[in-house]
This record gives sequence, structure tokens and C-alpha cells, in this order.
Amino acid sequence: MRAVRLTAWQHEPEILDIPVPEPGPGQVLIKVAGAGVCHSDLHVMDWPEGALPYEIPFTLGHETAGWIEQTGAGVEGWSTGEAVAVYGPWGCGRCHRCAQGMENYCERAQEIGAAGGGLGRDGGMAEYMLLPSPRLLVPLGDLDPRTAAPLTDAGLTSYHAIKRSLHRLTPGSTALVIGIGGLGHVAVELLKALSPATVIAVDTAPGKLDLAKRLGADHTLPGDQDTESRVRDLTSGRGANLVLDFVGGQQTLALAAACASVLGEVAIVGLAGGDLPVGVGRLPFECPVSVPYWGSRPELMEVVALARQRRITPHVETFPLEQALEAYRRMREGELAGRAVLLPHPA
Repeated sequence: MRAVRLTAWQHEPEILDIPVPEPGPGQVLIKVAGAGVCHSDLHVMDWPEGALPYEIPFTLGHETAGWIEQTGAGVEGWSTGEAVAVYGPWGCGRCHRCAQGMENYCERAQEIGAAGGGLGRDGGMAEYMLLPSPRLLVPLGDLDPRTAAPLTDAGLTSYHAIKRSLHRLTPGSTALVIGIGGLGHVAVELLKALSPATVIAVDTAPGKLDLAKRLGADHTLPGDQDTESRVRDLTSGRGANLVLDFVGGQQTLALAAACASVLGEVAIVGLAGGDLPVGVGRLPFECPVSVPYWGSRPELMEVVALARQRRITPHVETFPLEQALEAYRRMREGELAGRAVLLPHPA
């Protein structure tokens, strides 16, 4: 089968032919319908050797959906051909957090090393993907798995970051979304679906601001030297009750801190590696800073339910698997609107 493999650090992946894996006892083989192209893949590729606890080579793709192809001995309750989403963060499956479905915060994460399929273990950018356990599956029902893959990261990560702070988004409140990329555009949809807050979207690309407007953003602002003052004007000087930074760079974090309100919150979701000083005078009073990571399996089920109700629909641009490098290039250059999805089995 064809697979997009990371074979060397600080190098582009390669599209190689590798054997189709056979599911052993307790395992599940899925036929991949769609695999999302995530900006965090670029961070993984760009790390120097030894910086991550991953062994290469491995197949990329931590945002995956497909159909059950084959189950190993002892797997019950799942049918061949059933459409499923793959829960991305793979923990130990037995610690207290994993037992609660929060494998994204597995207590043995450092011991395990690999974070999941596409993150140290073979992921979904291939014709087939082997899962170590059916606990990592979520039924998709009537959703098309070819375009549902972004729900497992772009949807889940945004949902987790927003859900934990919904108590701040009362009528009259404001949510600020910085970075309208693969995750940020879904965050705009989720905020409009789940809260009464006024949503302000910020990006440097006019096309991404146009997408945010189509998805329900109440205001769209270019990211420049006037953004802070415009946010203050739109909020009558108060600032935003929740600031979601889906970039995480030095400039965007400074903007996030400057735009947050007293009793607000800044959530750092992006992985660009910026620093946010915390202390008296650095942030408004009682303004916590959080660093949410991915989400729980129960939350993925809730995201799928929202998608099945057509309350969220990620904006997807599809590519055949053979064009994976082109999709990564366009993402690195900021040319994508929404989420790129690779299709190993085009219809």
C-alpha cells in the first residue's frame, strides 16, 4: 500500500510502498477514507533528531477517518464497512485519566513516548491503518468519512479549548479567535453553535477572514498594529472574555494578552513556540492562561454529534494521497483555507 512516511528528521516525507498490516488479537484495521493535513506535522518534520521521543520511519497522519476493514480476534461490536473516526491521542489505556477517556492527558505519556498514530506510530496517511484497540474508534453514523477526518483534531482540539471555558461566554461576552486556519475556522463555527458570544476573528490573510465571515464571525480584523485598538473599540474598552490563540507565536501571544479582559482567559492552542510573560501588570487581573491539548474521547463523540446535526461543517479541500507534499507546501506557505484532507481511495 502507499503511505506518506517520515524517514528522516528535518526532511520532507516520502510516499512509499509498504505492506498492508494484519490485525492481531484485539486490533482493528481500517481502510482510510481521509487523513487531515495538520500544521503540527510541519513541527514534527522540522524538529532535530532526538528532540522528540519518536523512532523513524513512521507514517504521518494523526487526523483520520475511514471504514472498518478487518478486526482481530476478540474484537466485538464493530462491523466491517462501518464508518469510524479515529481518536488521535493514544495513551496507556489503563491510568485514571485514560479510564476517563482523556488519553490526551495520559499519566504515562512520557514513559510511552509515541503520542499516537502519525505521532511516533503509523498513522492515517496510507491506504490502511492499524489500530491497537477498538477503544480508539468513534462511530460516524451518516457522516462521510472522506471529509470527517478533521473532526478528530481540528474539531476536537477547538471544541475542548472552548468547552472548558463556556462559562465565560455569557450573553454580552466576546470571544476572540486569532488564526483562522485548520483549527481556527472550526472554532468560529463552534463558538457560534455553542455560545451567545460575539465572535471576532483575526488573521493576516484576507481569504481566511472571508471564510470566518461566511462561518458566522460577527467581526473580522486583519492582524496588524491596529488590531488591539479595534478589539477594544468593538468591546467598549473591556477586551475579550476568551482569547483563543491558534498560532501561538510571539506576536500573536502579545496580541492575545493585550486584548484579554479582566476575569477573561487566554488559551494557547497553537504550537509556534512563543512566550507569554505572566505576572502583575503583564495580564489583566484574574485572567488565567491555559494550554489545552487535543481533547477526550467523549468530547470527540460530542463533536461528531454536532457534525451529524450539521451545526458544524469543517471547510475541507481534498487532495489525492500522491499530492501530499503539495498539500504540505501550500499549508506551509499559508495558501490553504480550512483543512486539507488526503484521500487514499478517491471515489
